[in-house]
Amino acid sequence: MLSPTLQKELAGYHIGAKVNDLRTQRGLKLAELGAHTGLSAAMLSKIERGKLVPTLPTLMRIALVFSVGLDYFFGDQRKRRTFAITRKGDRKRFPAGMNDAQAAYMFESLDYMALEPRLKAFLAHFRDVDENRLQLHHHPGAEFFYLMTGRLELSWHGEKHVLEAGDAVYFDSTVPHGYRRLGIRDCSAVVVTLPPTV
Repeated sequence: MLSPTLQKELAGYHIGAKVNDLRTQRGLKLAELGAHTGLSAAMLSKIERGKLVPTLPTLMRIALVFSVGLDYFFGDQRKRRTFAITRKGDRKRFPAGMNDAQAAYMFESLDYMALEPRLKAFLAHFRDVDENRLQLHHHPGAEFFYLMTGRLELSWHGEKHVLEAGDAVYFDSTVPHGYRRLGIRDCSAVVVTLPPTV
């Protein structure tokens, strides 16, 4: 028999509701889940209704059926499904690279509030860089950006491409590339970098 304190703490994990969610998502009846787990439909019903706290071996049987780990039942699923808002007034602007004077652009992170984001997104403000001092760089994955204002020269794979406001580009970022603003008008873009697919 569990103490009231333990019952209260375990209730906060909503284990029964999570089991029910998994079962209904797969379209299984209690008897069908029972057949897969070796547990009775009556026991599973009690677990789902929060009337019975399953032991770890029992919970592991259920987890194996749905190909989830035990952490699924003890974590906050709202946090697992990342949702993050980055407010305009909270963003900071930093130079791209250690040398502020030679940085081709300043950036503001658009995803720094997200926990373990699957991509990197930032707002880039491009600078007027001397063509002869343009520094190329490369990184794993791919890059996409949408030019919001101004004109930009993108160097990629030994070629130069001029982008106008409203243009978008997607490219393999393992290839050396670099950017420089053309003209004196503000030049900014939303940039997204994606990790390599395995």
